[in-house]
Amino acid sequence: MMAMKSPARSLLTSSVAAAAALFLTASPAFSQFIAPQSEEATEVALQPPPPPAPPEPEIFFQSGGTYLGVGVKEITAERAKALKLREEHGVEITMVEPDSPADKAGLKPGDVVLEYNGQRVEGTAQFVRLVRETPPGRTVRLTVFREGSTQTVTATVAERKGRAFSFRGPNIDEEVRIRIPRIDALPDVPRVTMSWRTALLGIEGEPLKDSQLGDYFGVKDGVLVRSVMKDTPAEKAGLKAGDVIVKVDDRKVSEPRDITNALRAARNASKKTLPVVVIRDRKEETLQVTLEDRPASRPAAPRSRRVALPQEKL
Repeated sequence: MMAMKSPARSLLTSSVAAAAALFLTASPAFSQFIAPQSEEATEVALQPPPPPAPPEPEIFFQSGGTYLGVGVKEITAERAKALKLREEHGVEITMVEPDSPADKAGLKPGDVVLEYNGQRVEGTAQFVRLVRETPPGRTVRLTVFREGSTQTVTATVAERKGRAFSFRGPNIDEEVRIRIPRIDALPDVPRVTMSWRTALLGIEGEPLKDSQLGDYFGVKDGVLVRSVMKDTPAEKAGLKAGDVIVKVDDRKVSEPRDITNALRAARNASKKTLPVVVIRDRKEETLQVTLEDRPASRPAAPRSRRVALPQEKL
């Protein structure tokens, strides 16, 4: 029984091997297509993502301290090659402030500062620190690379009198500088004052509460009359600009609306004449105000006429 199974198993194994060989031989394109596709997919999957672009250098000059009057940027490998520098170090001057220590020393945009007072300059952060640590008024030696040659320039640093900020941002080819001058005293600025018009009386006034004008007029509370309208109860009663109304019909007033409320209360009580107490020239006076049936209305402004002028076409 065992002897019969062995030839059958051998025959089956040989048949499977022959079929596989026949399939691979008949379809060489299939085997050649699968392997390269698998290798390419594996290669793409294992590739690392591209590194992010390095950020642009950013420099800030704070207020006060010593200043030279230049804008600088880092020396990259590409920039060093373009300038034909032997080594990749130093800072390139991008701008020179007019009438600054750098301008007086003859520094120019495009110069590369290699040394500051004999110390090798590696980058912008170190250069800014060296300048700021130098006392104002001191003369410093700068080793400068200009147009293929090295030269020594002396400059006397000064004290910055304002605030200046210098920075570089992304997609900005040139250095941006913002200078804010020092302001010793604030300039005069307009201020809006608000006055209230009391139509029933015919005045424009403002409250004196918590105002320094109260000390000038000799009162602590009341309504200052800023102007008196024509043909109104106030004008007929003798009110003048500069008067301070302190009472209306024996009611103390602190704000213009208090005057309006007192006048309406008197009109509702059918009063035609009522006393108004004012402070004039630091003295108290009582004026008699006669209310009108209706508040005096302002005359309407005349309507303008349009005049058509002949025009010439040129």
